Amino acid sequence: MTNDKPEYNDLIGDIVKEYAKTGGMDNLPGMGKPLSEEYLSGDVFQNFQRIAKEQGYKPYWLELQHAIRDDLNKLNADIQAGKKKDSELRLKQINDKIFKYNQQCPPPMQKGSVRLESIEAAISRWT
Repeated sequence: MTNDKPEYNDLIGDIVKEYAKTGGMDNLPGMGKPLSEEYLSGDVFQNFQRIAKEQGYKPYWLELQHAIRDDLNKLNADIQAGKKKDSELRLKQINDKIFKYNQQCPPPMQKGSVRLESIEAAISRWT
């Protein structure tokens, strides 16, 4: 009886092993020191979120939220100044970003699309 299962291939593990062979793991900061208690408490995801936040990482949906807010403010300022050219196209682009945002963000933070008539109310929701 033969084993027809394909051999397990760990690509990330292979990359790390190769990096270690070339000396890439020799002088890492904190090497040889024990981990602090806070790294061993809580769950893995909470630790990841904390470390990512400390390093300045922003989730994609948060970057989209800031871009949508800025776009809405610019569009509203242009409309108030009487520059209504391409406002429908710009609003469609903003709503496309809102659609992407809603696909990425946590469900309680999802927001509806924006109309020109309700742009000021939308700005207050996105601020």
